[in-house]
Amino acid sequence: MNIPSHLKYTKSDEWFDPASGKVGLTDYAQSQLSDIVFVEIAVSEGDSVQAGALIASIESVKAAAEAYAPVSGKVVAVNQGLAGKPELLNQDPYGAAWLIQVEGGNASALMDAAAYEAYCQQRSH
Repeated sequence: MNIPSHLKYTKSDEWFDPASGKVGLTDYAQSQLSDIVFVEIAVSEGDSVQAGALIASIESVKAAAEAYAPVSGKVVAVNQGLAGKPELLNQDPYGAAWLIQVEGGNASALMDAAAYEAYCQQRSH
């Protein structure tokens, strides 16, 4: 399981990069979903989002899931390329498959990598 140490994490399996403001779905989440076949981002550039608000719907061959904003802030970018290449979430969840970029997000309430790893291990037992 890949859990980059520079990111912050939610219990609903989103990651947040405090340096760039990018938000995405964790490696753990994509592995649980299996082959992702559809991604629809539910927010647009310029929108304000609140932590916990729906930002994307994701479907795989075995399940459907939703992604939520890990922080509150203004959406400054949306990864439009994911709609045409949803499999990027399986291939590169922390790189090319980011969902949105948020300006002004505060990561203080999020888990660090060690806490998120412990949380994932607890769930898989």
